[in-house]
Amino acid sequence: MAQGRGSAARGSGAAVVALVLLCVLLQGEVAESAVYTVGDRGGWSFNTASWPRGKRFRAGDVLVFKYSPKAHNVVPVSAVGYSSCAAPRGARALTSGNDRVTLKRGANYFICSFPGHCQAGMKVAVTAA
Repeated sequence: MAQGRGSAARGSGAAVVALVLLCVLLQGEVAESAVYTVGDRGGWSFNTASWPRGKRFRAGDVLVFKYSPKAHNVVPVSAVGYSSCAAPRGARALTSGNDRVTLKRGANYFICSFPGHCQAGMKVAVTAA
């Protein structure tokens, strides 16, 4: 009997070590995420399409869109919506003026859906590795 209890204790000790290791690895992944303000000091405004140049984004990084909610919004769109400057019917516009969006792996597209704004350059495409 004593031998059985001892092997169970060793097994649970291994599980604890595995759990701690998993937590450390997950924390490391979270710690690597970066936060970027779209447009830097100028915030989310016209001519932000070139803002991502020279930056390396990763899935899990956060984009912060700062703007006047009376004048602009942020709408996540597809590649087609980005190139045509059209938000699909029922698209959820972000309107707080301080919106945070976590990047998914691959292409991420955003536009301002106020009339004429996207056409005037208020859009951004970010690719996350």
